[in-house]
Amino acid sequence: MIFEQLNPGACRTYLIACEKSREVAIVDPVLERVDEYVRLLEKERWKLAYIIDTHTHADHISGGPALCDYTHAPYVMHTLARPHCPTHRVNEGDTLQFGTVSLKMLYTPGHTSDSLALLLPDRILTGDTLFIGEGGAGRTDLPGGDPGHHYDSLLRLKALPDELLVFPAHDYRNQKQSTLGSERRMNPRLQLRTREEYVNWLSNLSLAPADWMLKVLEVNYACSQDPGSAWIPVDVPACQVKSALSLGVDGQPVKTISVEEARSLLNSDATANLVLDVRNPDEYIGELGHISGSFLIPVAQLPHRLAELQNYRQRQVICICKAGGRSHTAAGILMQAGFPSVVSVAGGMTRWNELGYPTTK
Repeated sequence: MIFEQLNPGACRTYLIACEKSREVAIVDPVLERVDEYVRLLEKERWKLAYIIDTHTHADHISGGPALCDYTHAPYVMHTLARPHCPTHRVNEGDTLQFGTVSLKMLYTPGHTSDSLALLLPDRILTGDTLFIGEGGAGRTDLPGGDPGHHYDSLLRLKALPDELLVFPAHDYRNQKQSTLGSERRMNPRLQLRTREEYVNWLSNLSLAPADWMLKVLEVNYACSQDPGSAWIPVDVPACQVKSALSLGVDGQPVKTISVEEARSLLNSDATANLVLDVRNPDEYIGELGHISGSFLIPVAQLPHRLAELQNYRQRQVICICKAGGRSHTAAGILMQAGFPSVVSVAGGMTRWNELGYPTTK
């Protein structure tokens, strides 16, 4: 079996192939990359056996309808999925066979009512039902979402073998895979709690999806093939529930400031503030550059590198990333670690550059 992840960024599209028969399945395709998928299929002389969406997406427009029209391969979604365009509907326990690959469907509602996980002998594609590490899992406040059903779905996944590799539909921290055993130990959604506690915890967060997410859902329900049919922000962990870390401490939310406010703080007294850039190293020296004097710790490494910031504990820590998603998480981590003054910069280095503020590369 050949297994590849095809996209850059947080949205994951997986190719699963039988090398002998040259048949493949593409899971969770993104509309804006459909031309690239087609070129890959043609270059490698793959035959597309199935197109699969693990659920109706709220953060990107599915490439399923376009791929189906172009290749005439079966487009697969759960029986309860609202889009009208899938040509093949599946349910719990169904199997898709192509060449020597057997892909078993697990029904895992909670994030949405049509959520699927795809089981292979050595790995599982969890969709938005389970993410990696502190990413937790998908939100449950979308139409058709349900915290109780999500708890039940997580309990099912938790019962699978420890060595099973986990591949989620999203990762906002540039992590590629995990194991179910590791997730049992590290993922906050798989820690022991009762169903009632889990439901109450999510309910008390008072979450609500952004208007743009509801628009994306409507676009996907309609099987749109127009990439301009919905505005979608970049670099935002939209499908992830902001965990206790990113919500702050004792119910106190992370304080968010504008780029203009951050610049004013640095201009007034740079020594009283520390700019913590939580992007990846290639972004730090990349096109957007970074703020001179800023400290780089990628958000995925932050919980393990807090000691490096101890000398700055009495400063105000200004967390920044590309657009504000990762910096919000980082600020929550620092608040949990007892840093007394922490803020996250909305708009991040993208907005900093738009305003023409100075950067270093």
